[in-house]
Amino acid sequence: MTTDYDIRFAVDPVSAATMNTAELREQFLIDDLFMTGSVNWTYTHYDRMAVGGAVPGANPLRLDPIKPTGTANFLERRELIAANIGDAGTVTVDGTEHAVGPRDMLYIGMGATEVTFGGQGAKFYLLSAPAHASHPTTLIRQSDAKRLDMGSQQTANERSIFQFVNADSVKTCQLVVGLTSFAPGSVWNTMPAHLHDRRMEAYLYFDLKPDAFVVHLMGEPEETRHIIVRNEQAVISPPWSIHSGAGTGSYTFIWAMAGDNIDYTDAEKIGMDELL
Repeated sequence: MTTDYDIRFAVDPVSAATMNTAELREQFLIDDLFMTGSVNWTYTHYDRMAVGGAVPGANPLRLDPIKPTGTANFLERRELIAANIGDAGTVTVDGTEHAVGPRDMLYIGMGATEVTFGGQGAKFYLLSAPAHASHPTTLIRQSDAKRLDMGSQQTANERSIFQFVNADSVKTCQLVVGLTSFAPGSVWNTMPAHLHDRRMEAYLYFDLKPDAFVVHLMGEPEETRHIIVRNEQAVISPPWSIHSGAGTGSYTFIWAMAGDNIDYTDAEKIGMDELL
């Protein structure tokens, strides 16, 4: 197995406004998450969030440390959520095996030392942030997540939001994670737009057909930009940026936040007339 990583430094909104398409993609798009037989990380300087992917194949994969964390074990001072977007798999934490089905998520608290990902056909999307306390390893199934139905068919944004991590479920230090799926004919996510200055966010878009993509909107409300995102690619969203998008067809996305608080409602709403 291999463990690879790259580092994304924080970009301010003034600099982002001057970037061309290639520069925006280089700074904010993650397009190499899922490679069989490897664990791939993008370590960001936005709230030190790390975004990764692990695809076990025929052999299990270990959660090894990477240089940016500066620790002997990856979870020595971090917490982790592994979301399975593939077939059924397993995550073994310090000798205890957890069955993680499609669209299940497993929270692993700070201090776990031996973590492995298994199951041919499984595909784990990994999210990690610094932690200040150790919380129990907890399996969260989609059926257990808090469901919010929002939007309407008339505005093409009828969708169901599944809050896997919220105040009533698993306890975390920083991570707030959920999944959004759409009703037939709806393609807009997070519109009307918002931003949250106290937390960064990452979006993973998946369940897209090969010829489909999502136009992901980012930037300050008065200085928006866009990135074309294809299946199983992720986008880093800085705290100063909106994060919204529309697809050419159906899709699903996982959103994850880290920062000053875990209050899902702590967001600044942006009026439809404010976007430029």
